[in-house]
Amino acid sequence: MATTQQKEELVEAIKGPHYYRISVTGYGAETSYSKISKEAHDFWKSSLESGDSDVIHYVLTAEDKTPAEVNKDEEYEDINASDILRSAMFLHDPNDDDEVGGTWYEAPNEIDRVWGVSADNAYVTIEKVENDEYNADHIEDIVDREDLFELNNRIGEETEWQVELIDSSPEPQPYPDKGDYVFQFQSVEKGCFFEGTIETPALIDLHKLKFIVDEAANGEDTLFGITYDGEEVDNLGGDTNGKGYYAYVWQQDC
Repeated sequence: MATTQQKEELVEAIKGPHYYRISVTGYGAETSYSKISKEAHDFWKSSLESGDSDVIHYVLTAEDKTPAEVNKDEEYEDINASDILRSAMFLHDPNDDDEVGGTWYEAPNEIDRVWGVSADNAYVTIEKVENDEYNADHIEDIVDREDLFELNNRIGEETEWQVELIDSSPEPQPYPDKGDYVFQFQSVEKGCFFEGTIETPALIDLHKLKFIVDEAANGEDTLFGITYDGEEVDNLGGDTNGKGYYAYVWQQDC
């Protein structure tokens, strides 16, 4: 049986505040979804099906060029710049041929822009740390880079599915309207997409964690945030490396 002193020492050890750093790493992207015209959709759909990279080139250079300069661009041999239709240049003002275009991450008629890790490629790390300062000293590993869904299943099984860590947002994500022509542009990235520190009055209770996962406009399950005991955990920013650019077009059917 524990002595009074031992009990007092245990209480002191459990008393807070305690600090825990939560990070989520994996593969994800910054993705922009924009409404475009049927003419732009048809042109880029045909272009993408032929496997050329005109669309990537256009999107990444539009902010520096007028429409005429886009068509004259001969910087890259594999770009058929002269073939790009004016009606396909959705990053340019359709009524002004003298202005340069905009950026893909602030595109005209943008439906939504998402930066986050794919839920299918998300790995969770939780560490107890000395304090809430940046780069606080590590004390103890609580969760060691565990797959998000495996972590959810582990907690679910331990609690006979009374507790699940994955939840959806109370606010619906923006979606294109039925019939809209959509242009999706992605900067695919790898690394840390979420890092935040929580303060708890007692030791951390994993059952109080919620990972907010919802479908983005392209149907991909994406981690949009984390809460602990009902409070949003601030994302202090990630550290990712770009792996490539990808473009897609479609007409929204529902």
